[in-house]
Amino acid sequence: MPSLPQGALPISAKLFLILGTLSACSSVVFSAAFAHLPVFSGGIPAMVQTALTQQQFHSLGLLLVGLAVARLGASRWLLVSGGLMLVGLVLFSFNLYARNVLGFDTFRAAVPWGGGAWILAWLFAAVGFVRR
Repeated sequence: MPSLPQGALPISAKLFLILGTLSACSSVVFSAAFAHLPVFSGGIPAMVQTALTQQQFHSLGLLLVGLAVARLGASRWLLVSGGLMLVGLVLFSFNLYARNVLGFDTFRAAVPWGGGAWILAWLFAAVGFVRR
């Protein structure tokens, strides 16, 4: 693989690295905020805690994909993997936050699709690593 000039990263690598760090940051902010919201005065519900844990885990996944794209190149497998991780964040974690904090229940059926997107994201990442 040709080496990149010092500091030069593909835009897709930068994008996944930036989104991964922003997602990790927001998961910490959400965790702290949820601990003090009146709606959670009796404790943070298990489903919200699961959403936070999954957001943190998949934020690391986005970072992994960003680093892999920087090192291995922007294969379709890795790009789709990162995209599916983002889809999972929206459909799973952010959907559960909206449901529990705002009472917004319109997209309840999308939660399992978010989990499915994450499963596919990890499978696509594995194929991306093997095919490299």
